[in-house]
Amino acid sequence: MEQYVIKGGIPLVGEVEIGGAKNAALAILAASVMTDETVTIENLPNVRDINVLLGAMEGIGAKIDRIDAHTVKVNGSMIKELCVEYEYIKKIRASYYLLGALLGKYNHAEVALPGGCDIGSRPIDLHLKGFRALGADVRIQHGLITAQADHLHGTHVYMDKVSVGATINIMMAASMADGKTIIENAAKEPHVVDVANFLNSMGARIRGAGTDVIRIVGVERLHGTEYSIIPDQIEAGTFMFAAAATRGDVTVKNVIPKHLEATSAKLIEVGCEVEEFDDAVRVVCSRPMRHTQVTTLPYPGFPTDMQPQMSVILGIAQGTSTVTESIFENRFRYVDELTRMGANIKVESNIAIINGVEGYTGARVNAPDLRAGAALVIAGLSAEGITIVDDIYYIERGYEDFEKKLSELGAQIEKVSSEKEIQKFTLKVG
Repeated sequence: MEQYVIKGGIPLVGEVEIGGAKNAALAILAASVMTDETVTIENLPNVRDINVLLGAMEGIGAKIDRIDAHTVKVNGSMIKELCVEYEYIKKIRASYYLLGALLGKYNHAEVALPGGCDIGSRPIDLHLKGFRALGADVRIQHGLITAQADHLHGTHVYMDKVSVGATINIMMAASMADGKTIIENAAKEPHVVDVANFLNSMGARIRGAGTDVIRIVGVERLHGTEYSIIPDQIEAGTFMFAAAATRGDVTVKNVIPKHLEATSAKLIEVGCEVEEFDDAVRVVCSRPMRHTQVTTLPYPGFPTDMQPQMSVILGIAQGTSTVTESIFENRFRYVDELTRMGANIKVESNIAIINGVEGYTGARVNAPDLRAGAALVIAGLSAEGITIVDDIYYIERGYEDFEKKLSELGAQIEKVSSEKEIQKFTLKVG
């Protein structure tokens, strides 16, 4: 089992390049099989979740041609198998995007119930409600979601709750349904817009993505395209918070600053300087950070995927802060680990009350999920002494070359796979 071993206390300084958005890429890859023509996708992040999904797509007959680490050609003309039971697919949440894609193209799909990080209940009832409204018969049996339709027809779908996954899934299926579909109370996240733009580049007719009403006119067929995925706002935000936690000066490149507004606003509130450029953001932390209040909300609110990273910097800010998690109920599982590093955090229901301490101290901690794992690495970077983060396969699900990018900013961090390597690192850094 691999770990990160970190010697903390060094300010991060320099520039870091952000990769493509994992959450957009997963949906776009699934949608790429909706045409029989070849689709080229660029700026793909080379992370575990992407590679699992590509394997699953190959398993049902899609032709995958990996041009390089960040570019792939997909051809879905040879798909014969509409049942996705790929052994690893249950490990990633985004497996369900193949439901919308295959249902839209073939009027039939069977996909294993999805897995992913255990950060709380993420029911798929809204996805199923949307598919049923489009005319599909949807059942859950033998661990599979099965959707079948004679033909899909346009409809009006009101989302009882804002759901990124359901918005994207219904949008994909509806793009090849007969007639017009309206999705109300749709998610507005940047990756919803990116998927809509991708589908439109294939000949779909989708308007309103990025607002809470999306209108879709179904088309008979989609065609090939070349498409570059948007930058990852969560990876960008993670490096912005790492700069703040280590009292550093980092320029985060290849980003869309508008997608980072909620993150930037909170960094400014706690006392950091944030400078925006056309496609970059610079974060400087030169004075003690102060407390604030944060509530996670759907976009354009503060993202739930940035909540653990935010809590880490508030843990070493002056005064008492509160973090309210309104999206997922299990998102505070990292608090016990952070407490081992000296944090003073009390969780009551969905609110964390954080009393700032002077600094963290190195400890051995476990990454409970993807974003919490990245947050514990940030805590380790700012801590006095040596921190070891176990279960880093969670982190590798969503961050490409994480330790390498941090090292290039001056961090003392290594990926190791034995106690001997940990000792060697400890002796090396003194």
